[in-house]
Amino acid sequence: MVALPQRLTFVTLGTKDMGRRRSFYAGWGWEEGEGGSDEFAQYSLGSVRLALYPIDLLGEEAAPGCEAPTSDWNGVTLAVNVANQDEVDLGYRAALDSGALSIAQPVRREWGGYSAYVADPEGQRWEIAWAPGLELS
Repeated sequence: MVALPQRLTFVTLGTKDMGRRRSFYAGWGWEEGEGGSDEFAQYSLGSVRLALYPIDLLGEEAAPGCEAPTSDWNGVTLAVNVANQDEVDLGYRAALDSGALSIAQPVRREWGGYSAYVADPEGQRWEIAWAPGLELS
């Protein structure tokens, strides 16, 4: 049996407005990686890359015959973990300044951490979190 490698290499977000999403992530201070085009952008997030791709083209590949998502939330959250609680507060404010919609202000969580939720211009939920004991590389 051939095993699939245990790793995540890309998270691709189907995008309705590439320019708006690019501006949003630039507002976070993220630098776009090489190889971008009018229909593709990528950001190195450590060992994983975040890709933006037009939702209709992504749908043709990943969900042929299905309609594009229409709900306000698709059941997926992405997270940016930071080194301490103060960085959660700073990151949350930076996200709002770059155009994010506040979903949940920073609070202590029952699991022992501290986090906030924001939505990017197309509704993708991001958690900005500090988790005790999580080592960041």
